[in-house]
Amino acid sequence: MPEQPTYRISDLAAEFDVTARSIRFYEDQQLLSPERIGRQRLFHERDRVRLKLILRGKRLGFSLAEIREIFDMYDSAPGEAGQLRYVIESLNQKRAALRQQREDIDIVLQEMDQLDQQLHQSLAALESTE
Repeated sequence: MPEQPTYRISDLAAEFDVTARSIRFYEDQQLLSPERIGRQRLFHERDRVRLKLILRGKRLGFSLAEIREIFDMYDSAPGEAGQLRYVIESLNQKRAALRQQREDIDIVLQEMDQLDQQLHQSLAALESTE
């Protein structure tokens, strides 16, 4: 059986463009569990994949608590199927919230455009009477 690749914290930091401090924080949060040899941390492929998933989850709006819950589901009942259902439902909720935010932003931008136009008209009227 071939030996699994290992990664130093600096390897993962460079690959994913994060700080070593962030990786240590994820370890403190028990999202990563590197092997320790003295003071050195050796990360295995499982940790590398988890780091990739943590960063993707954060980008998609998941909290670290939600990411931990997703990771924990994988190893316990209802297992991977439950994990996938949870992620699908969470994604649907986050997508709906983002769509609502986009709609709210569009409304505010329209109101700003209208106000800007009114203010310019008022200013022009004032300047023409001076």
